[in-house]
Amino acid sequence: MPRLFDKHLKAMLDKPQTGIVTYSDGDGLGARVSLTGKIRWQYRYKINNKNKRFDLGDYPELSLSKAREVVMQCRSWLADGLDPKHQRTIQITKTLNPVTVKEALEYWLVEYAEGNRANVEKHRAQFKRHIYTYIGDLPIEQLETRHWLECFDRIRKGVKGEQKAAPVAAGYVLQNTKQALRFCRVRHYAHTRALDDLMISDVGSKQRKKDRVLTDKELADIWEMVQKPNARYMAYYPNLIKLLIIFGARTQEIRLSTWDEWDFEQGFWTVPKSHSKTDAVIIRPIPVEIVSWLLELKSMSGNEYVLGELKLPEAVSVQGGKMWKRLDHKEKWTLHDLRRTLATKLNDLGVAPHVVEQLLGHSLGGVMAIYNRSQYLPEKKAALDLWLDRLDLLINPADNVLVMHSA
Repeated sequence: MPRLFDKHLKAMLDKPQTGIVTYSDGDGLGARVSLTGKIRWQYRYKINNKNKRFDLGDYPELSLSKAREVVMQCRSWLADGLDPKHQRTIQITKTLNPVTVKEALEYWLVEYAEGNRANVEKHRAQFKRHIYTYIGDLPIEQLETRHWLECFDRIRKGVKGEQKAAPVAAGYVLQNTKQALRFCRVRHYAHTRALDDLMISDVGSKQRKKDRVLTDKELADIWEMVQKPNARYMAYYPNLIKLLIIFGARTQEIRLSTWDEWDFEQGFWTVPKSHSKTDAVIIRPIPVEIVSWLLELKSMSGNEYVLGELKLPEAVSVQGGKMWKRLDHKEKWTLHDLRRTLATKLNDLGVAPHVVEQLLGHSLGGVMAIYNRSQYLPEKKAALDLWLDRLDLLINPADNVLVMHSA
């Protein structure tokens, strides 16, 4: 039967007392009244027949009814074999220092993405722009689905005068965010299921499968442009595009490439796992025809990067997306379309599909992925030599007669 009432507590509050007294309310709850009339709640209990006690908070900030609720939780912890003092400390720490949205997403970026995603900085930039600015400082476990949807809808619909509508980007950010939250949940860093039921179609749209392959005329224009860049400040992009055309590599593989990856004695360019989308080493032969150009590029670079500097992926994407206009091409193409163009035209030239896949840095499927560890280096070298001959033919027809290497 409770022994304390609010009127009794209020009568003692901040009033001088003749001595320090503790009044019991039952179930281990007590109100300790100091000489100055300050009232502090305490919980008393036993573990292994040893008396224990800890403070719950002060009255009236912690009301009588709330103090009784806390004691019921403490008794429940004790019944489960847990020390109420420890559990109360954990609960308060979690409440007063909750994991924020930014902390959770950065936890995934640092603990997982930096070691497994080559385009981790792109993920971070998207989080900063679309998530951190709006809900980054809020406790992640207190957010509801609607708070997240406001961010994704802003990406999908765009913001007038600030950003264009980007439904595909909205779906992309959702995918990465869901993976990040799952990672945090599995590791017990933060727990939320606010995005579990959302799919890409709920916030945006999937990226459409692209089939853009450049024509010979378009390819000739590009190949001729990269041979003789017409402005020094543009050298970065012609060199990037030239390497993309020659090797069919991913943009990030070249953008991040450093000279220690290029072995001119053995004649190989080795893309490390950290730069590869498939988390696998990619080895490509260096065609003899471009060695002198690469060595000249190396002597002029002045640093470790093959392209002379490290540009952000967003900057490269924007500039690369304008190249088709600069060359007065009627139909848009992207830097990634150069990769598809190489694959398509090498197949047309009779190069075996598995060799093309190896050049692209794709993982071989089925049984080949398990048992076939060959890099097909002679075949890849022959394919690249054949490809360079084909490119030279586009701008130097030589009466349409050319003796090409066998594929």
